[in-house]
Amino acid sequence: MTAPSLPAPSGAGDLPPSTRLGRTVGRPPRRRRRGRPVALAALAVLALAGCSAIGSTPAAAPSSSGGGSVTLVTHDSFVLPDGMLADFTARTGITVSVVQQGDAGALVNQLVLTKDSPLGDAVFGIDNTFGSRALDEGLVTPAHLTAPALADATKHSLPGDSAGALTAIDDGDVCLNVDHAWFTAKGLPEPVTLQDLTKPEYKDLLVVPSPVTSSPGFAFLLATVGAFGPDGWQGYWSALKANGLQVANGWTDAYETDFTAGGGNGSRPIVLSYSSSPPSTVPDGGSQPTTGALLSTCFRQTEYAGVLTGAKNPEGAAKLIDFLLSDEVQAAIPDAMYMYPVSTAVTLPTTWASFAPLATTPYDVDPAAIAANRQTWLQQWSDLVTG
Repeated sequence: MTAPSLPAPSGAGDLPPSTRLGRTVGRPPRRRRRGRPVALAALAVLALAGCSAIGSTPAAAPSSSGGGSVTLVTHDSFVLPDGMLADFTARTGITVSVVQQGDAGALVNQLVLTKDSPLGDAVFGIDNTFGSRALDEGLVTPAHLTAPALADATKHSLPGDSAGALTAIDDGDVCLNVDHAWFTAKGLPEPVTLQDLTKPEYKDLLVVPSPVTSSPGFAFLLATVGAFGPDGWQGYWSALKANGLQVANGWTDAYETDFTAGGGNGSRPIVLSYSSSPPSTVPDGGSQPTTGALLSTCFRQTEYAGVLTGAKNPEGAAKLIDFLLSDEVQAAIPDAMYMYPVSTAVTLPTTWASFAPLATTPYDVDPAAIAANRQTWLQQWSDLVTG
């Protein structure tokens, strides 16, 4: 039976070649996020001039205080259901153009390179592995927000962002996933912890995307830094390598080609993905996913939005961020971008409640430490694993 196609979570982007280690164009590799180009990423540059889209519902007339236009700069995995941005336009009179800049790391670097002449008014997709850099570079400025979900978003504030220049919109856990059927057929217990993966019985079973070229790969590297410390993770990766670790270029190759449950006849039953991945492996007519996430191996990613410093329409940008925190958008995030909404007022899909729980105690690394050590850690990883 062919496995269902799994949408890449919004955080699961693979880095373009220009962001890889060793390039000097000012684009350091990143995590994200955010493994997630999903089907509707054809929003690449979308201008909605207030016209009604198919499937949209009638909306209130534009506010007399509204109008103008807002450009949202985001990563390639940003997507909302058809008609949702058109509804925002109908309610506010503000037209929205979406400009996508690749992976979250590429996004931040482009914003740094263009900060004296910003690419737009608002940004979505800066995550907690790049948030400190965005703040240090002065890319975003605090805004007056009014969405009821702002209280929930504040609970996910980036450490060090006392002014609230970045507003949390969604989050998710990068975790190892396993193929239940493969382990059952082999009569082998599934691994549980990071340490289990170095045991002889799991030799040649693991595939992960490279942290140099993949955002979830970088998140997994950070999970090991959080687990074993800045001076201990290197030994762990050496043990993984000795136990037959396979490194793929990106999330797509690892999951869809090398993973035994990814539909590509792969040979590796353990893969790096997200805690939200298993619901997509429930077969048609089935009631249980064929995969599961190892919740003791996770690193949490949070995605933020902000008003760009020097924006032409900062008031409109703030209204758009309020819209991203609305019940309408927050409820759409799981199915559209495979991340968790920050709002506690919306109901998760039934399958998520059953099969996609967040980790209770994900590994954590201080954002300032990530900013200070990103390149060093990536170089050390490259020397250890691929050198």
